[in-house]
Amino acid sequence: MERIQGKWEICSPETYKDFSAVAFFFGQHLNEALGVPVGLIGSYWGGTAVEPWIDEFTFNHEKELYVLSQKQQVAGWSPTANSSIYNAMIHPVKNYTIAGVIWYQGEANNERAADYGPLFDGMIRGWRNEFHCFLPFYFVQIAPWNGYAGRNAAYLREQQADVAATLHNTGMVVVGDLVNDIADIHPSLKKQVGVRLANMALRKTYHKEEIQPYSPMLKSVRTEGRKMIVTTTALGKLTCKNKTIQNFEIVDQAGEVYPADAKLLKNGEISVSSAKVKVPVAVRYCFTNDAVPDLFDSNGLPLAPFRTDRKK
Repeated sequence: MERIQGKWEICSPETYKDFSAVAFFFGQHLNEALGVPVGLIGSYWGGTAVEPWIDEFTFNHEKELYVLSQKQQVAGWSPTANSSIYNAMIHPVKNYTIAGVIWYQGEANNERAADYGPLFDGMIRGWRNEFHCFLPFYFVQIAPWNGYAGRNAAYLREQQADVAATLHNTGMVVVGDLVNDIADIHPSLKKQVGVRLANMALRKTYHKEEIQPYSPMLKSVRTEGRKMIVTTTALGKLTCKNKTIQNFEIVDQAGEVYPADAKLLKNGEISVSSAKVKVPVAVRYCFTNDAVPDLFDSNGLPLAPFRTDRKK
């Protein structure tokens, strides 16, 4: 079926209220930067898992993804059947020539975080196959929220970062700082999220080389006695928005995790230690469900969450 009941509308104060706020600000920023009209197709369903968005062809030809999809739990508020949302909301628009995709979902997969990377990777590749185009795919790393169990959100963010690092023509924006209430799973700061996505598109799709849309990431770590020294990919030197740096942790030889003290060194590196750990083996930053980053590079973007004790 390729019929769909949606319709094109001119953006106005009357029509934009029923549209995604993130997508609206994304389009507005692109329009202002490029000076051309920007068309947006809104096809989204909050609170959904990734499996219903994956096309049937991909499941049929990648059995390992089908096996992973069978772990999905039935949810009462949205479809969960494989390919069901894809069939209803993506397949009908596949004949449009689209410039790319922005995506801000993933929370519903948090209880099966370890499977998210392969499934999300498969979804993107499947869409590219269906649209007969090497679609740029820019997505948002899920925001801090205190309602997840364990460290599920941290593990899912890690999976999202894997996809950005390994799947070509993708980009991930970090929005951990754009949260004014960690008890709200729907953060209200939508404009900044849309602008960060637009800047990613302006750099990677429209080749605006003067724009730097990438959040600083972990580059390397080394041990110096009781300290772990962290190097990042920050543009310029990192700065802290609090009086003291928060959300660092140290892991000891037994695998126990302890809150850690951190300070910025003159060369831009970060020194991390804990009085309770004599022999540190790993360091973590914002690797919890609801940690809000407080380290920023000279471009104003937050240091992305990480851990160095991940088992391969």
